[in-house]
Amino acid sequence: MNVALKPELERFIDEQVKAGRFASPAEVLEAGLARLMLDPPDELDEEDLAAIDESEAQIARGEELDWKEVSAQLRRKYLGE
Repeated sequence: MNVALKPELERFIDEQVKAGRFASPAEVLEAGLARLMLDPPDELDEEDLAAIDESEAQIARGEELDWKEVSAQLRRKYLGE
């Protein structure tokens, strides 16, 4: 398999090999892929997307909350403060 990488990614891989962290560029890529397999990126589900849409609608209507107020509510709820 041949893979074309952006120059900055190639530099990063070369730096990892030169620093002795990996024996070859292939090992760097294998480590990255193994990490993705163990901890795949989170995907937003329909509920997440609906919550984001509702939040944006609330902000557009001027219903946003002050961060200090939100922080205080969360502290009361989860820390009993």
